[in-house]
Amino acid sequence: MKKSFIALAVLAASGVASAQSSVTLYGIVDVWFGSTKTDTLVGNQAVGTRQTKVDSGGVDESRFGLKGSEDLGGGLKANFVLEQGFSLDTGTAGASNDYFGTKPAATTFSRQAYVGFSGGFGEAKIGKIATAYDDISGATRPAFNSALSPDSNVWVSHSAYTWNPSNTLYYVTPSMSGFSAAASYSFGENKTAANDAGAVISANVTYTAGPVYAGLAYQVQESTHNDLAAEFTRLNGSYDFGVAKLLAGYGHVKNPGSVTGKVDEYEIGVDFPVSSALTLSGGYAHSKTTEVAGSSDTKRDGYSLAASYSLSKRTYLYGGVQASKQKQDGMPDAKGDLYAVGIHHVF
Repeated sequence: MKKSFIALAVLAASGVASAQSSVTLYGIVDVWFGSTKTDTLVGNQAVGTRQTKVDSGGVDESRFGLKGSEDLGGGLKANFVLEQGFSLDTGTAGASNDYFGTKPAATTFSRQAYVGFSGGFGEAKIGKIATAYDDISGATRPAFNSALSPDSNVWVSHSAYTWNPSNTLYYVTPSMSGFSAAASYSFGENKTAANDAGAVISANVTYTAGPVYAGLAYQVQESTHNDLAAEFTRLNGSYDFGVAKLLAGYGHVKNPGSVTGKVDEYEIGVDFPVSSALTLSGGYAHSKTTEVAGSSDTKRDGYSLAASYSLSKRTYLYGGVQASKQKQDGMPDAKGDLYAVGIHHVF
């Protein structure tokens, strides 16, 4: 009897160990050191402030997470992801700027938290998930999709759109002859007698074949208190010649921040691999905000030059410079810049 009990305990323990073996702890730690200058308009003068700082997430937001997959047979799998962002310079947890209300920094999984299924049909998931628009938003940004990218502080869409709303249903098709598509719908659970529940609706189509990549995405964020929905359109493309990779992007924003108006944005850039370890990248970005009647338009330009140097498959160094300028009729130009070096490590 005692031997049987011990045998059952061993079998149970081995079953638990087997289940745990499908769960992976992963993460990114990314930190940079540098100097940044920002002009603030005081009356009719631009007053500049320079600050030396250490900050987290120059290329990617620092994060850790758990992910797992279970084979259900017949090509069907059950998957989950639980992911938390944090600031490496302070050790504090990252807050989630959700469209349905800012979540506190104490949110356990501020970046993503979902469960779903994948198979020959593609993948479907439910929870707190990056939108279909976000899937392609940084695909062709020069300077490694980082704080050094030329569109930083230039493109309005980066700060205006919601990337990981709560209460989301998401589906992506399998790749068919290089084409794939995705759609997501995020439910607002904040309806009151005075306000409707908001919603985030998003979709994309991508094409990848050899050196060619193209992506088109659209996202609409329905307001809870009026009929003025914010709309975002993004078109990206790249072509890899081997010796260099050309990058291009275009964005259009309607009613940013649920305020009447529109923004047109574009950028171009190039990645140039000098060696197997060293890559240079640079680019130019522009945006124009067309305000309501009676207000002057705002134009912004940005430039950048950056480099990355791989130390291993999981660790690389990066650095560079980014400069931007904002122009508005009747006002002095507001300028800014960033000089930074950083470390990016994946585990």
